[in-house]
Amino acid sequence: MSLVLAVGRRLATAAGTVGAASIVLFAGSQVLPGDAAGASLGVNVTADELAAARTELGLDRPLPQQYADWLLGALHGDLGHSLVDRRPVWELVATPLRDTVLLVAVTTVLTVLLAAAIGVPAGLRPGSRLDRLLSALAVAVVSIPQFVTAGLLVLLFSTLLGVLPSVSLVPFGGTPLDRPEILILPVLSLTLFAAAWASRIVRAAVIDADAAPYVDAARLAGLPERRVILRHLLPATVPACAQTFGWLIGALFGGTAVVERVFSYPGLSQTLVDAVRHHDTPVLEGVGLLLAVVIVGCLLLADLLATLAGPRLRTAP
Repeated sequence: MSLVLAVGRRLATAAGTVGAASIVLFAGSQVLPGDAAGASLGVNVTADELAAARTELGLDRPLPQQYADWLLGALHGDLGHSLVDRRPVWELVATPLRDTVLLVAVTTVLTVLLAAAIGVPAGLRPGSRLDRLLSALAVAVVSIPQFVTAGLLVLLFSTLLGVLPSVSLVPFGGTPLDRPEILILPVLSLTLFAAAWASRIVRAAVIDADAAPYVDAARLAGLPERRVILRHLLPATVPACAQTFGWLIGALFGGTAVVERVFSYPGLSQTLVDAVRHHDTPVLEGVGLLLAVVIVGCLLLADLLATLAGPRLRTAP
């Protein structure tokens, strides 16, 4: 029963977080200078034309009513229509969302593999030359801003070596998988930072698990070191690592904008930029709400996995 209550509390917290995010998104979109009516009509517009356009778009209604209608529609899966071209928001964001999900998915897989490959050996031999070398490299990579890393990768692989495209051009009507080479530099830019950061958490989790009494008992019982690591040590790192990678996936969804802009990758960042430029609040709010749901969902899933994996956390208040 305690586990059910813990899960219920986490679900309620996640729902409240998304609700708070929706209020912030709506309020933030309202303080942008100008509105969709003015942006769509241009500069040579009369006051009567502007008022008529605002009435047609529903921008003259009280803000609480606009928010309530938008939130109610979102709860029913309707994010509204673009104020610029009148297309459904879902139709506008479906393809960019798919491409961003692909970018994050590939980055996540490589990050988990690299973080484990770096963090586990370093954690098993803390203070060794290997640990110091890997730690120094990880800190150095984390210290470099992502746009600088992306620029250096373009300089090396596109300008100097000429082996990879510097712009992620997707064939018309296709997907990035039709030209897998356009994924390499964006994925590499995200993976270097993410894996370097996550490896530090994996290292710390391995060090903590290695100091646990039951791991020492397994070694004293004469079990082979490989079995001690695989059966006793690594499973103890699952709660900390699950939370880390869950947070990381959410952060990747919220942090791909820089990399997508550098490589002109057709993800959600371009959709957001266009929505801000044209004051298209339904698109801006819809994309923001989708990202909030995805990020909170990732954090919730990571928290639940950590709770299920760690017996001590199951009974925690």
